[in-house]
This record gives sequence, C-alpha cells and structure tokens, in this order.
Amino acid sequence: MIKIGIVGGTGYTGAELLRLLVGHPNADLVTITSRSESGVPVAQLYPNLRGIVDMPFTEPDMDKLGRCDVVFFATPHGVAQSSVPAILAAGAKVIDLSADFRIRDVELWEKWYGQTHAAPELVADAVYGLPEYNRDAISGADLVACPGCYPTSIQLGLLPLLEAGCIDVHDLIANSASGVSGAGRQASVANLLSEASDSFKAYGASGHRHLPEIEQGLSDIAQKEVSLTFVPHLLPINRGIHSTIYANLMDTDVDVQALFEKRYSNEPFVDVLPVGSHPETRTVRGSNFCRIAVHRPGGGNRLVVLVVEDNLAKGASGQAIQCMNLMFDLPEMTGLKLPGLMP
Repeated sequence: MIKIGIVGGTGYTGAELLRLLVGHPNADLVTITSRSESGVPVAQLYPNLRGIVDMPFTEPDMDKLGRCDVVFFATPHGVAQSSVPAILAAGAKVIDLSADFRIRDVELWEKWYGQTHAAPELVADAVYGLPEYNRDAISGADLVACPGCYPTSIQLGLLPLLEAGCIDVHDLIANSASGVSGAGRQASVANLLSEASDSFKAYGASGHRHLPEIEQGLSDIAQKEVSLTFVPHLLPINRGIHSTIYANLMDTDVDVQALFEKRYSNEPFVDVLPVGSHPETRTVRGSNFCRIAVHRPGGGNRLVVLVVEDNLAKGASGQAIQCMNLMFDLPEMTGLKLPGLMP
C-alpha cells in the first residue's frame, strides 16, 4: 500500500483527491491536514465522504508527512514551497497541485504570482506532470508539478499538431471556459450563484498567469518558441472546462483526424471523437477523461480543436493520481477508471 498524506484537504482539489483516493486499491490515507479546520472530521466538511473517510483534519506534522510515501499539496500558490524541501529530504515523494514548481523561469514565476519563490533550488528538479507528454520522466520523479486545468486542455489539444510540425506556432488562439470551482472554495462575490448563474464572461484577457505555463509546455512539445493568445472565460456551471483552440495548417495535405487518432491511440484518458463531433463537458464530469474533436471548416487551412475535461479531475486531482500511479509503477488507470456523471 502507498502511504499518502494530503496537505490542504479542505479545498475543492483536496476534496476531489479524497473522493478518488478512497476508491484506489493501493492507497492508504495516513494524514489530511488543514490549519483552519484542524480537529474537524473530514465528513463534517464534506458530507459526501460520511462513512467513507473516518478521520479528522490535523495540523501539518512534518515528521508524519515525511514518513509518507507520497504527499499531495492541494494548497494555494506559494504555500508548498516552504514545506517541500523538508519532505523530500525525509524521503517522501511530492505531487504539487499548485503552480509553485510548474514554471522553470523563477523570475517569470515571481512576476506572475507576485511573490518571492521560497525554494528556487528545486524548480529545475521538478517534473511537469502531463503524462501524455512526460510519462517516462514522471515515472522516475521525486517532485511532480501537476499542470493547471487550462494548460492541460490546451496542451492536449495541440500536442499532435506541434509534434508533427504542421501548424504555424506563432498564430495560436485558445478560448477556454471553466466552471466556478476553478476559482477555488474561498468566498468571492463573483462566484456567488446570483452573480455567476445565467451569465457568461471573459476575464484575464490582457494576461492570465496560466499563459507562461501554457507557452512553456507548448514550446517544449514543439521544440521551438510558441506564442499563444489565451482568453479564459467563466461558465455558470460547477465543474468542467471547454477549450476552443484555433491554429493554421502549414501543410494542407495532413489528415488531422488520423493524426490525432494515431497519437492518442494508446492514451487511456484521451478520447478522440469521430469526425464532426462536438464534445460536451457533462460527458467528462467527475472523470479523468479528456475528449477532443478536430474540425477543419470548409476544408481550408484553419483548424478548430475542441477539448473538454473536468477541471477538478483531469485538470487537477485525477491527473495527480495518474502521476502517482506512474511514480509507483502501477497501471495508469488504477483507481481512475470512472465514467463521467450523466445527467
């Protein structure tokens, strides 16, 4: 059994980790921490776990965390940095769901996140946790930086095209829309039902902090500098992401449907839909699957790639467990072979 600790178990990604891990046959939950809810039973905060998770939140205990096999950080950005070095030194592996170790350029990270990085010496050692691109490196990693939800959908939507070198890498556009859970569980007027319901809006159009992560990942895949126009939107739903990605083909003879089908044929969590399909967020809700459809309007050089995922699952906690499976030499789908929730 894998002894598991979760730091920051009260947020949505922490709760999703719990929901998925209790069904994982190799998972042994050792400790779930929360400074604000220490002593409170997990099931009191999340009644859906009543009778399933019979333990309270506790204060972070570095000795106890260090004795785990792996520690998940489901904390706000900037929190994991201060604790990760000691946990790694104790011999535990770390999977960080925040952005603390995603961006290799520390100065760029500090610019976008508005704080000084507390563990810059570890950034180069962190492995970016996108299994479909980085599987071998994840398998041997001690520190995994789990990708953001928007970056996951956009990178998976463009990966086959960038690897084939068949699109203009300087003219890419991604319009992505996320449910309100993507903003976290903290109180916010903008996320109130009366504010978000029956409405749809863009935000961060002049610059969003996921952009440098996305461009870094796309550039790694393409092995050249990639530039992207990224505009996030808020959907009036609880969970789910829909990304609409635009790219220009440089080789119009490429069969893009066949390209996607071949690239993802052995990927357990990426589902390429038939020609003409339009994926829906409800088909992936609660699951670790990402569904993709490719369109070529009018048969021209313009491509439209549609991607859906659950922002809390494949976009966060499910992907983190997928990485854990790789790190502990388990079948990748262990504990994650769950269909979406419909209706």
